[in-house]
Amino acid sequence: MRTEEFIHLEEEFGAKNYKPLDVVLTRGQGVWVWDVEGNRYLDCLSSYSAVNQGHCHPRIVAAMIEQAQRLTLVSRAFRNDQLGPFYQEICELTNSHMVLPMNSGAEAVESCIKAVRKWGYQVKGVPEGQAEIIVCENNFHGRTITIVGFSTEEQYRDGYAPFTPGFKVVPFGDVEAFERAITPNTVAFLVEPIQGEGGIIVPPEGYLRRVREICDEQRVVFITDEIQTGLGRTGKLLAEEHEGVVADLTLVGKALSGGLYPISAVLSNKEVLGVFQPGDHGSTYGGNPLACAVARVALQVLIEEKMIENAAALGPYFMRQLAAIKSPHVKEVRGKGLLIGVELHQEAGGARRFCQSLKAKGLLCKETHDNVIRFAPPLVVTQEEIDWAVERIADTLMEP
Repeated sequence: MRTEEFIHLEEEFGAKNYKPLDVVLTRGQGVWVWDVEGNRYLDCLSSYSAVNQGHCHPRIVAAMIEQAQRLTLVSRAFRNDQLGPFYQEICELTNSHMVLPMNSGAEAVESCIKAVRKWGYQVKGVPEGQAEIIVCENNFHGRTITIVGFSTEEQYRDGYAPFTPGFKVVPFGDVEAFERAITPNTVAFLVEPIQGEGGIIVPPEGYLRRVREICDEQRVVFITDEIQTGLGRTGKLLAEEHEGVVADLTLVGKALSGGLYPISAVLSNKEVLGVFQPGDHGSTYGGNPLACAVARVALQVLIEEKMIENAAALGPYFMRQLAAIKSPHVKEVRGKGLLIGVELHQEAGGARRFCQSLKAKGLLCKETHDNVIRFAPPLVVTQEEIDWAVERIADTLMEP
């Protein structure tokens, strides 16, 4: 079948909740992917940072095959021999005390919302039903009803009310607004260290450090959503490390499996996750042996193959090369590590046309918030591959 035939099948039988670029991929290895007609592309999206380790990393694939041939699922009714070692390894790696495994990023967010509300009632003493969680404008934490209810993106909310109450929204990066929003009923602050879907928005220097201090002073649980920014993407294992802070709860997902299998995790101190008792929360697939075996090796290759260091070195190089492009369309280049956004002027005609042009040149990326092109290649990318990409990006951004 050719590209047009595959697209026709999607359009005829699939829900229309996505608008992908018209490329039909069939194979991937490292930073490269191939379409059904054999054309090769440099992947500069990394499945929204789910394939930080590169497509089909051989060590992770081997771990998945081996575990799939032994045991895949027992539910949490019984124990399995991958769960405990996974707990220990990820806690030691991230300086966490306790971990709750789930499947998707949105499930991790929902889990932490339940945990901090229960903590607020049982530990902080907030009156039942009055717990408040502070979030940021322009946030993206997932697609469930509760989560879209505290989004400020109208499309994410349109047609889905009524929404779950108990959330306050403040401007991202504004410490004073956050502090003013706190009341005796505030149980938590949920924030992305860098807003990915919001357009690669980097907060002011010192923002997370001051938030950490305020949370300590006001007895508010500090939650960082590192589902997209974590696991090496910004040049640190966790983006919060750039400011030397440790959140009370940290959410990870996406690259936790290297793109091979859905797994996410809530990383926490014992005080917060300790409120859960048997029967309070659960997931049939959460913590299954296949996911845990895959995640263990996905974390190992990040560290052992120095992918985080590669992001720390090549991210600034990539940004400098992009910033040197003298295009009248470019308003700003920003980011951290290999999470980079190129914001275009409004009159440039939107980012999607540039993404389509780059596709024709063999480079895949995606627009976000209409006027931002996101560049986030797998962390195994080389300087030569970045140079190859920049040459094509420069040509594209100089188009009328």
